[in-house]
Amino acid sequence: MSPGPASATESSSRDGAAAPRTRRLLVGLTGGIGSGKSTVADLFAARGAAIVDTDAIAHELTGPGGAAIAAIRAEFGERVIRADGALDRDAMRERAFENPAARRKLEAILHPMIRAESRRRLEAAEGPYAMLVVPLLVESGDRVGGVDRVLVVDCPVEVQVERVMRRSGLSRERVQTILAAQASREQRLAAADDVIDNGGAPAALDAQVETLHRRYLRGA
Repeated sequence: MSPGPASATESSSRDGAAAPRTRRLLVGLTGGIGSGKSTVADLFAARGAAIVDTDAIAHELTGPGGAAIAAIRAEFGERVIRADGALDRDAMRERAFENPAARRKLEAILHPMIRAESRRRLEAAEGPYAMLVVPLLVESGDRVGGVDRVLVVDCPVEVQVERVMRRSGLSRERVQTILAAQASREQRLAAADDVIDNGGAPAALDAQVETLHRRYLRGA
């Protein structure tokens, strides 16, 4: 996949992200669950990149008092709302996996909100280039948000499974079900302009990030 023009055009995605028109280089960061997207994004942020994380925005929208809670409660009822007023993500995940219609309804609530907030943060952010973290970038089927380059954080599937089991307590079977609902490792790599290998020790990430950071600075 060749990089797009440096001027990003506004569009939307399955994850609900959108980019404003801007001359700043916009990199779309993605990877499967447990690949280490957040760790990589933090390393770019430490180098001055402007980071907008759509998953973090989704958590804010569905946290206690979040802007999406009223609409989610009206659509799905109290069963998916925790006592503190936040979305019960486990209950909603179960419902969405079992019922595609429920997943589409949730997306219809969240994605426009995520898109609007992503646009606002990209417009306000400062930095030599911007990085939009989109978990389902490849699944969207297009160059989400008008990104100029797609950066995939890659690691073996078994490494993903072990990481997610360790941090979440989910069973192996449950994690494998989640992975099966995402793009395959091969599909993500085929969509990538740039790849970071996160299958080894965390220390190996820094040099890879530094190399790409310098490349993005030139592209910006």
